[in-house]
Amino acid sequence: MAELIWNSTAVRDHRYNKWLNRFAWLTCVATLFLICSGGMVTSKNVGLAVPDWPTTFGYNMFLFPVSKWVGGILFEHTHRLMGSLVGFLTIILAMWLWLSEDRRWVRNLGVIALAGVILQGILGGLRVTMMKDEIGVFHACIAQAFLGLLVVIALVTTKFWRALENQPLDTQDFTPTKTLAIAITIAIYVQLALGATMRHQHRDLAILDFPTANGAWIPDTSATALAKINAWRDARGLSDVTALQIWLQMAHR
Repeated sequence: MAELIWNSTAVRDHRYNKWLNRFAWLTCVATLFLICSGGMVTSKNVGLAVPDWPTTFGYNMFLFPVSKWVGGILFEHTHRLMGSLVGFLTIILAMWLWLSEDRRWVRNLGVIALAGVILQGILGGLRVTMMKDEIGVFHACIAQAFLGLLVVIALVTTKFWRALENQPLDTQDFTPTKTLAIAITIAIYVQLALGATMRHQHRDLAILDFPTANGAWIPDTSATALAKINAWRDARGLSDVTALQIWLQMAHR
């Protein structure tokens, strides 16, 4: 790996770097699997299966016996190891960009990615030690933004992007498209944040029917209505809900 980075920096060729781009995409794929692993941890509610951090039941994380990888511990410990892998990949990527990229803004993206993965590791640890669902929400939201940043890095290091930089393009022609793309991105991220907030409450869905909401197109969240809804839910062993949870799910829809 060191020789590969050195060869790409020694000549200081400002053109497309095939191996750098491939490594960036590799980091993206690893991060996608990491996010899926985190989703499994949340779905199975095993985030606290390993109660300590950064150790694992007192062991060095990387020396924890495989024989003890059982039940929820398997999902949580695997998630931690995958997070470490992505962290190492991001460190290499940031260094590689810093040493080989002639575009300052791309080098800065690598630095931001490095800061992001460090922040994610800290948030993941604090979620365990402080046992706060709010930290889990931030952890989930930043994970998606981090993946998006890595995809941007992978994209701007492609031969296609390099070729675009040499084309005389009138950016004014793309203003409407740019505005639409930004609006869609913001909308998707808000939707993601709402979903993360719902998931990390670790409660049953507040609304169980669709397309109506508790039998109405616009849910009634008055005290009387909530009492009836919760009585119905209690009879079926479901957790009680609040008006906030109902409207949060409506906003998510």
